[in-house]
Amino acid sequence: MEKVHFIGIKGAGMSALAQVLHDSGYPVQGSDTDSEFFTQKPLEKRGIPMFRFGESEIGRSVGRAIVSNAFADDHPEVVQCGQTGIPVERYHHFLGRWIGRFTSIAVTGAHGKTSTTGMLAHTFSGIQPTSYLIGDGTGAGHPDSKYFVFESCEYRRHFLAYAPDYAIVTNIDYDHPDYYSGLDDVTLAFQQMAEKVKKHLVAYGDDEQIRTLKPTTPILYYGTGERNDLRADRIRAGENGMTFDVYLHHNLLGTFTVAAYGKHSVLNALAVIGVAVLEDLNLDEVRERLATFGGVKRRFSEKSVRGNVVIDDYAHHPTEISATLDAVRSKYPGKKVVSVFQPHTYSRLEAFIDDFATSLSGSDEVYLCNIFGSAREQQGNVSIEHLMNKIPASRHISEQNIDQLNGYSDCVLLFMGAGDIQKYQAWYERVTV
Repeated sequence: MEKVHFIGIKGAGMSALAQVLHDSGYPVQGSDTDSEFFTQKPLEKRGIPMFRFGESEIGRSVGRAIVSNAFADDHPEVVQCGQTGIPVERYHHFLGRWIGRFTSIAVTGAHGKTSTTGMLAHTFSGIQPTSYLIGDGTGAGHPDSKYFVFESCEYRRHFLAYAPDYAIVTNIDYDHPDYYSGLDDVTLAFQQMAEKVKKHLVAYGDDEQIRTLKPTTPILYYGTGERNDLRADRIRAGENGMTFDVYLHHNLLGTFTVAAYGKHSVLNALAVIGVAVLEDLNLDEVRERLATFGGVKRRFSEKSVRGNVVIDDYAHHPTEISATLDAVRSKYPGKKVVSVFQPHTYSRLEAFIDDFATSLSGSDEVYLCNIFGSAREQQGNVSIEHLMNKIPASRHISEQNIDQLNGYSDCVLLFMGAGDIQKYQAWYERVTV
């Protein structure tokens, strides 16, 4: 098999894809910056060689290069590959070809993609040989895979490179204001995606934007409303997660428990059950797998620190913040919830600043970090003070005053953001009381 070189291998999708190819028998190597990311841990565990940009071993032994969408065509390693005749392919284009080997299941939506992909991968891999690619940097390849489960991102319409057998659509919402002009533009992209699905869509039917889609294949709607084909009822939180009854076309399929919290976790589980029904999997096995789902990285990751429950979560959009707070209230109904939030990109904060204020106000107390930019966007027309002014009781937090959090006990400290919010949590955990 040809050796594959990954340019930007520490990216979440790139890391996961490198793991998939490695597990499938391909020689894999990659390059990236010196910065340490959690996504490199599974690469190191597999012994996949990683080089600093400019020091990569790109020679005759490399048969193909896959480049992260974070880097332009003028990146030195992309140029070097072109000069030496090594074929270069964008991440999403390679993945679009790769999934043709399997019964492929794409998971897409504005929110909930990673958690749903992780839940689907966990469930299916315990029943049938399954390879998977999750947006938290987790990937696995199985030589005899029947299924390929993967996260399908709508950013810059990259998901149009895929023609999966099935697609789960968790929701349609306006995000990525640096690319999309508004909700109508986002919905158009999802319509274009839906037209590429080969067998069946499984979509959240309580979302009015989803109801406007006109796919060329059948669609199974799931949700809690009566008009859905697959419906959850009698939803309740318990010590083992969320328990609910499932009906298919008004016929009871049974009672299921998913080892996660919040209404969104029930909806994610319904989507998984929907694909399982379409593939005629044994629902008793599906039930057992959902009950043992351990979650994915940076989604409601919990630990205990000095008598407080400390949660790390990737939530970076108002809708996601509300869903995370709902999960916290479901699991810890009697505890004070203190949110520490880091906005991710100036354009997102500027576009949704009122919605951020509303969603964060669902916390008992709020601390705000400086805005985290991106490789595409280092500055903007909004500051963290603008958001603070809309949440009057909020306070600014930094490494210099992280000890503000020392006064809390028996509370939930919720660290949210898609940037480097983990460093704030690390600072808190290191503070001497």
